[in-house]
Amino acid sequence: MTDTATALEALVARLAETAPGLRVETGPGSTGLYAYDASNYRVPPRAVVFPRSADDVVAVLRACREAGVPVTARGGGTSMAGNAVGPGVVLDFSRYMNQILHIDPQERTARVEAGVILDALRSATALHGLTFGPDPSSHSRCTLGGMIGNDACGNRSVRHGRTSSHIEELEIVTADGVRAVADRTGLRAADPNDTDAVERVARLEADVRRLIEADLAPIRTELGRIPRQVSGYQLHHLLPEHGFDMARALVGTEGSCAVVTAATVRLVATAQASTLLTLGYDDVVDAAEDVPEILRWNPTAVEGMDEAIVATMRARRGPDSVTGLPEGRAWLYVELDGDDQAAVDARADELLDVLKARGRMTGGRVVHSPAERRSLWRVREDGAGLAARLVDGGESWPGWEDAAVAPEHLAAYLRGFRKLLAAHGLTGVLYGHFGAGCVHVRIDFDLATDSGRAATRRFLSEAAALVVEHGGTLSGEHGDGRARGELLEVMYSHRMIRAFAAFKEIFDPAGLLNPGVIVAPARLDADLALHTSSDVLPVETLFSFPHDEDGFAGAVRRCVGVGRCRSDAGGVMCPSYRATGEENDSTRGRARLLQEMVRGGTVQDGWRSTEVRDALDLCLSCKACSSDCPVGVDMATYKAEFLHQHYKGRIRPRSHYSLGWLPLTSKLAGYAARPVNALLRGPLGKLLARLGGVTTKRRIPAFASRRSLRRAVRTATTGEPAKTLLFVDSFTRAFRPEVAGAAGRVLADAGLPCTAEEDLCCGLTWVSTGQLSRARRIMARTVDRLDNGDDLPIVVAEPSCAAALKRDVPELLGTDAARRVAARVHTLTGALIDLAAPGWTPPELPDNVVLQTHCHEYATFKGRHPRDLLSRLGVRQVDEAEGCCGLAGNFGFEAQHYDTSMAVADLALKPRLDDIDTVDGATPTVVVADGFSCATQIDHLAGDRGIRALHLAELLDPAADRPGQPGENS
Repeated sequence: MTDTATALEALVARLAETAPGLRVETGPGSTGLYAYDASNYRVPPRAVVFPRSADDVVAVLRACREAGVPVTARGGGTSMAGNAVGPGVVLDFSRYMNQILHIDPQERTARVEAGVILDALRSATALHGLTFGPDPSSHSRCTLGGMIGNDACGNRSVRHGRTSSHIEELEIVTADGVRAVADRTGLRAADPNDTDAVERVARLEADVRRLIEADLAPIRTELGRIPRQVSGYQLHHLLPEHGFDMARALVGTEGSCAVVTAATVRLVATAQASTLLTLGYDDVVDAAEDVPEILRWNPTAVEGMDEAIVATMRARRGPDSVTGLPEGRAWLYVELDGDDQAAVDARADELLDVLKARGRMTGGRVVHSPAERRSLWRVREDGAGLAARLVDGGESWPGWEDAAVAPEHLAAYLRGFRKLLAAHGLTGVLYGHFGAGCVHVRIDFDLATDSGRAATRRFLSEAAALVVEHGGTLSGEHGDGRARGELLEVMYSHRMIRAFAAFKEIFDPAGLLNPGVIVAPARLDADLALHTSSDVLPVETLFSFPHDEDGFAGAVRRCVGVGRCRSDAGGVMCPSYRATGEENDSTRGRARLLQEMVRGGTVQDGWRSTEVRDALDLCLSCKACSSDCPVGVDMATYKAEFLHQHYKGRIRPRSHYSLGWLPLTSKLAGYAARPVNALLRGPLGKLLARLGGVTTKRRIPAFASRRSLRRAVRTATTGEPAKTLLFVDSFTRAFRPEVAGAAGRVLADAGLPCTAEEDLCCGLTWVSTGQLSRARRIMARTVDRLDNGDDLPIVVAEPSCAAALKRDVPELLGTDAARRVAARVHTLTGALIDLAAPGWTPPELPDNVVLQTHCHEYATFKGRHPRDLLSRLGVRQVDEAEGCCGLAGNFGFEAQHYDTSMAVADLALKPRLDDIDTVDGATPTVVVADGFSCATQIDHLAGDRGIRALHLAELLDPAADRPGQPGENS
């Protein structure tokens, strides 16, 4: 056993003794995940610890001090400068220490644990008309502890400034394991009765006071010069004229001086009224020229971005995903607020007139619609991810994404910066907090080769000199971390650098807290995550990954760690993470582990890895990440490829046979549906389910007879010349052929009479279980039949099968024929939106509908969602259960996944169903779910309440006596 392994074993044993029950993980399935944050760096830790209390943190710091092991505190892991990775123990505060301890509406304060997500705090304080002012774009997953570590700001910093301005008190644990409280007058022991702690904290404070007294001049002249000066330590808060504010001085130290366990933060009132202006420009420099004038109008936000981000958003989520922007190649968002909406709108109109008169804009408008504002803000908030992988497939990286200057110097700095980019042959995607002079940029650095890394060093050194020349700062909110710590000597005098080092040494004499950042920094080109070609294991895959230059390796590298998949505040992505809260169940965690597998890092057994298999196990293959992830990670496809490779030549899980081969077995069952259904409802059915790895907690859906299928297909076709081809998928064919009949009648009613194809399969169930060789054979047969010179639009009633034909078929087969077929595929919703006869109106519809949109439809058919169609057709209220139903094809039928399936359903779908009132055993509310999985889950959740989900075709069926009339299935 190596010395490192022996020391780790001793550390774990010590923690088991001093903190019984503390969760400590040391395997590659955890250390591989936590080797990354959202930066360019990769530093695998020895262990990951999940504290539940400050006492746990004390135990960890004392044990690590004894063993000489470094400690890195981590929140949401969204740090872009390498602030949240470290070589020893990583403390993940987000998992358990995430409670809001107290809110005082009168004092406008809140006491929170370090792992509290910002959006959770804002939701809780909104009940009192209050909020936390700083609002980083990562607000749905960043933690308060992380914001304190970086001194985060956000979109509305021109009004609310930095996190440090809102901190009343920090509860910390020192490097030697003493609990203390830092406030606006100094430092004290948390327990005044602990004599030893009181003495140690008093000595620490006295040492800091001596340091400040010795360096008053450089602290006064070099620190606090511009609003966004985050780089280094904020020692000016300790000046006599500032009252020795120890709380604010520790904000922004990136966990390198003490570990924050909780904080008391100051809240601000929520604005009663607000509005948004969108301003177009030919160029970001033109936009920057207008910023000083805009700031005179006391805005809450002045945000900028260039055209590359908007183009990528439209490509990722559809052309209608970004509306409300005027003509231009760069834009500013300007938000104004006040107490009266009419007055705010009048100010916005007046500001718009003033800016038009200045002559730099290409256009501008006031955005009144709240929904449109939310959509526009999402584009800006996803900027880091959208800029990472652009529409042309190019990759860009952080490293110089956080410089800031005074707003009045912004235009001049941007001119110089763009000249510098050009001189180095680099391209940067610009966005950021223009109102605060803080510019984010991701640059197409070559970090994979020695020459590229050397060129990156040269550029960063010159960029640091440029921003200092304009009176700016290397970091405006992300912190220095590993990306900029080495460059602090360009910005500060040697005396100031020595003062920073002395400050850290007082708090952390052994240098164990987050080593490598700010003081004694690591080289900025050390520990870079981007592997070189020699590091990458050869990867031959069946999926073609046509949008990624390096195939599978390039595809999994899409994840850059921004962590949108870790949001627990609603949405579609990522259902398993929202159900469990575990990093390895997030899209990011799985992608990082796949990156480790490809590079042969902490995961060294390639496709046979049990760690990767286990991390992918709870992925529902919902495909939401392919749409919601700003960089377009498609974990469902990666999982299918992995399962194919992992089980190649091996016995598979039983459910891969029982559920993966369902299209074939269901077809056979259709010839004897009645006896088969009777058999499955009895004791033998439960035995067969167990043998097949299928849960016995669900009722197995009844198979439809071949006779009912033939009858439904006959009613689907009218004998008129066909304008569409109805693809009767395996689920519709096997379980609900009445949907095919209804779909055919709806198409005819909409002027789209169809012919039907009932004997083909898209291959979906073989894809989702990773049986890709079989899937390709099935797909090839289907494409051969459909690519027959006929260009009829192909309409598929089952969204998951439509998505498989649209995406999986061309990406698995990679042929022109497959791409031609995919181009013709529509869901029923899409066909009615895009192809229906002008003026078509369906039968009378209900006023209110509860809707469960299939995740594959949401992800694959962008801008063609049932919600939009129903609203267009006159349904006044569409109450959508946003997110996955939890069944997700085979996932929720597998015995080991039943509990997770139900936990996912609890997030959105079940609460919607619970809100439905049932009268005399019937429900007046119509529930619509096109996906067979979704409808099956709804039936399971509803029990005997009389709720049945209708397919959209059944709702719109002109032959139905009433909405919700069930068809025959026998």
